[in-house]
Formats: sequence, structure tokens, C-alpha cells
Amino acid sequence: MLKLYSYFRSSAAYRVRIALALKGLAYDTIPVHLLKDGGQQHTNAFRSANPQGLVPALQLSAEGPVLAQSLAIIEYLDETQGGPALLPKDALGRARVRALAQMVACEIHPLNNLRVLKYLKRNLGISDAQKDAWYAHWVALGLQAVEDTLTRGNETGRFCHGESPGLADCCLVPQVFNARRFNCALDAYPTINRIVEACEQLPAFQQAAPDMQPDAE
Repeated sequence: MLKLYSYFRSSAAYRVRIALALKGLAYDTIPVHLLKDGGQQHTNAFRSANPQGLVPALQLSAEGPVLAQSLAIIEYLDETQGGPALLPKDALGRARVRALAQMVACEIHPLNNLRVLKYLKRNLGISDAQKDAWYAHWVALGLQAVEDTLTRGNETGRFCHGESPGLADCCLVPQVFNARRFNCALDAYPTINRIVEACEQLPAFQQAAPDMQPDAE
């Protein structure tokens, strides 16, 4: 049985949960609370599984290797497991989908994840209002780029690429969930909103949602 080290509100873990659900793969959730006990991701027990001290991490079997980094995990699942493909068959399509996914996972998310926000407050002494402004700025900049890419691309369909959800959708939905949590304005992104609404109607995305997780609070 696969074991997923996860935190219910982690957008990176959320991406992998969506991919697992789309693939129809069963797994055990190992909760790693990012706030309790000073952050359980910092414990020696967890760092023995993932030296980076971040979720998600996916253990392939009881004595098997542990994979880290959400995009690497999702591509591994796509390459080794059955079920719907999460990347297109053609090289150009794969490049487009990876670019959309990385706009979220490599450009928006790293500037706004928990450890960055905590550093801004604790180490640099910024106020809650300044922190929220920082968050909203990078979300707006990043989502506008995603919106423009989707709007201009003939490959955009019901989902980010064509008529079935894939890697890019696995990244986009959690980012929009986080943007909603922080009360970011989203009206300027009609294509993103349409795609996210289509995704959220699917059982796989509903199953992977934060409030459906065993560690949800």
C-alpha cells in the first residue's frame, strides 16, 4: 500500500492527492501537521523519510523508497501506473502542460508557502496586513500569466489542456483553493474559474479536497 505523508491544507500534497484519485490508486495517509509541535515536518522521524522536511512524500511500499516533490511524484505515477494519462502523448503538449504546472508550483507557490510567510512575520517583522498584501501580489501576478496562457492557447478545453484533467489541473485547483482562503480577488480570471469549477465537479477532485482528509480541522 502506498503511504502519503500529507497535511490537509498543503497545496503541494493536495496536488498529489488529486493525481492519486484520478489514477484510482489507494493509499494510506500519514498526517504531518505543519503547525503543531513546532511543525512535525521538522522531526527526525519525518526527515528520515524526506530530508527536505516538506510534504508531500510518497512511500511506495513498507520498505521501499520515498519520493519527494509533488511534480516528480505525479510524473512518476503517470509513468508507472494505469488510469487516465496526466500528460499528453505529444512532446509539445507535454511541454505546455509542464509549463502551466510550473507557473503554479515554481512561481506562485514558493513565494507564498507556509515557511516563507512565517519567515516574513517572525524574522522580518512584517504585519498581517503586509503579509496578506505580499500573498495577494504574487497570486495576482502568477494567475494572470496562467489566465493569459490558457486564454491564448488553442489546446485549452474544458480543462487546462483538452477535455480531461491532467498535471496542470492538479496544480491549478489547489492554488485557487489557497487564493480563496486568503480572500484574493479572482474575478479577473474567468478561464481559470471555469476550469476549476469543472474540476471541482469531478469525484477525484472532491475526494482530494482538504476538508475530506482524515487530518482536516
